[in-house]
Amino acid sequence: MSLITTAHLDAPDDFYEALLNAHKDLSAADSQAFNARLILLLANHIGRLDVLKAALVAAGLSSTSAQAGLSPIEPD
Repeated sequence: MSLITTAHLDAPDDFYEALLNAHKDLSAADSQAFNARLILLLANHIGRLDVLKAALVAAGLSSTSAQAGLSPIEPD
């Protein structure tokens, strides 16, 4: 199984709204802790180290590209 990097959410706007709502009344520290718990829960659900490592690389590439004003890079 490889990392899916194309649009795959069935309701991306609804998920984004739910994510924002989950952070709405949190302090910065609580928001970071929430993100850490969410990442660990989703990583556990995925369960594949190769996919998780590919996601780490893709997230790092996307962050670097965004800072440089470039489009995100899709890993092979």
